[in-house]
Order: sequence, then C-alpha cells, then structure tokens
Amino acid sequence: MKKIILSGIQPTGRLMLGNYLGAIKNWTKLQDEYECLYMIVDMHSLTVQQNPIEKKERIIDSLALYIACGLDPKKNIIFFQSHVHEHAELAWVLNCHAYMGELSRMTQFKEKSEKHNQNINAGLFTYPALMAADILLYQADLVPVGEDQKQHLEITRDIALRFNSTYGKTFTVPEVHIPEVGARIMSLQEPMKKMSKSDDNDNNLIMLLDSPDVIMKKFKKSVTDSDGKVTFNKETKPGISNLMSILSSMTGMSLSQIESDFEGKGYGDFKIAVATAVIDCLKPIQDKFCELKNNKDYLEEVYKSGAMRAQEKAEITIRKVYDKVGFILKDS
Repeated sequence: MKKIILSGIQPTGRLMLGNYLGAIKNWTKLQDEYECLYMIVDMHSLTVQQNPIEKKERIIDSLALYIACGLDPKKNIIFFQSHVHEHAELAWVLNCHAYMGELSRMTQFKEKSEKHNQNINAGLFTYPALMAADILLYQADLVPVGEDQKQHLEITRDIALRFNSTYGKTFTVPEVHIPEVGARIMSLQEPMKKMSKSDDNDNNLIMLLDSPDVIMKKFKKSVTDSDGKVTFNKETKPGISNLMSILSSMTGMSLSQIESDFEGKGYGDFKIAVATAVIDCLKPIQDKFCELKNNKDYLEEVYKSGAMRAQEKAEITIRKVYDKVGFILKDS
C-alpha cells in the first residue's frame, strides 16, 4: 500500500511564490508515489476575521490554483476542510487530550497574538488540536511542512502517542517531510523573514497571479548586499541566498551551478535571470487558472468529489475514536 501524505494551505490571501515553491510544487512530485490528500483549510482561517464574500472567492481561487499548479484531482483527493465535518468532531476529542502548557508554548500562537492583539480568540489557542485532527483523521504517514510548522507536527505526534497509550493503537504517528531546497522562501525586502501572503508590504512577496511587469519590478527592488558575488550563505548573504534558492527551485539548477554560471556577473543580471525564470514558470499556471475560473461546473465537481472521497476515510477514523473514548455509535 502507498504511504499517505496530507497537507493544506489557508485561503487567507492570494497564494504566493512561497506557497508554490515551499509546498505545492513539491506536492506535484508526490502524487504518483503516495496517496495524497490536499486541503484548502478554510476552518483554520476563521481565527482571523475576514469578509465572507471575499473569503468564498479566495477559497475557490485556491482550488483553481491547486489544479493549475499541477495537482491532478484524479490522482489526489482535493477538498475543502469545512466539507468534512469529522475535522471539527475529532478536534474536540483531541482538545480534551491536549495540555494547556503545550498549547501556550506554540510559537505561532505567540506571534499571531501579537499581530492580532484585538482578536486573541480561543480558536487561535487551540489551533494545533484542529491541525492534529486534520492529519490524524486520515492516518497520514507523512506531512510536507516548512520549518515554521514543525512545532505543530511535533504536538500532533505527542497527542497521537498520548491517545494511543491511553486507548490502544488508534492513530498513525506522522513523520515530517521537508524538501531540501525551497522549503522556506524568504521575504524579498526582509530576507531574514519568511515570505508570507499576509505581509502588509506587497514588495515582500510574489503572488502567483502577479503580472510579468510586477514580478520583474519586485525582483529588481529585492534586498541583496554590497559584496557583489552570487554565492550561497544564509547567514552573511540572506538576500542573495534566498534568490538562489528561488532560482534553483524554479529551474532545477544546483546552487553550485548557479554560483558558477553567475561568477563575475553583477546582481542586476542575476535579479533579471531570477525574475525571468519565475515569469516563465508562472505563465502556464496563470493561463490554466484563467481557464479554470471560467469553468465553475468543473471546480464544483472537483470539490464535491474530493469531499466525498475524504469523508469516506474520515468516517472510519472517527468511528474508531468514538468507540475508543466510550461513545455509543448510533448505528451500532
């Protein structure tokens, strides 16, 4: 049997280059080797208040971009998290097996509490329990996550082990899957900070639907250093190292090959080369996205089919969990 991989992205903003290189591009390489489930995690996005009409559009856009980026709905189960009610049901059970101390230590909770200090809600605090439910519900073996999400996977593993110890083997304990290059794409203006679609500075990130002119301008403005040499060193040359990681992820070139090809060339030429590689890579994605957006019936067929396939798997796990914790199954 194929190992199970599960991952997802919040529809809290337009998908950007960091999402593509750090997640979706790598997902497309896994769809033949593994049994893959990919979610648009719309329930998680409730921790931040948003316009409901805009949110619905972003959810559909995320689905269209998943497919445009190469995820085949026939090879993968692609679905909206909120369409599978077992996510919320298992999250409550896992909340009762998660400790206040471990939840309060979550780095993301601390960071988001500072950023959204007028809306520090309970969902933000218990976010890891819902993420654990997302993963454990499908008995996932591997979870492709960036370095910033490893802590959430660790607490998922802790909760799974704790539950299994109490009630007997119930959940598969997942392992992290991190690609070597492109796992953490950094901000163009602040290369010590991860590229984020929620960033207030638009010049910090490349959106997947940015026009070629906009992409070129953003890369030309990107922060580098005064050394003038295209060499990889995250600590002393974070800006150039980030651009090299982007070029490597886009083209498949090794970092040493990039260093060799741009030896003696200035940063101006290098930035144009990176921008051109990104523009060329994103063009077919943007064309496919426009085609899909005009085919609402197809997108509806994909997310309804995905939800049905996901729920078939989720129901098996939730029934097992409910039985283990002592609930009476209504059809037993």
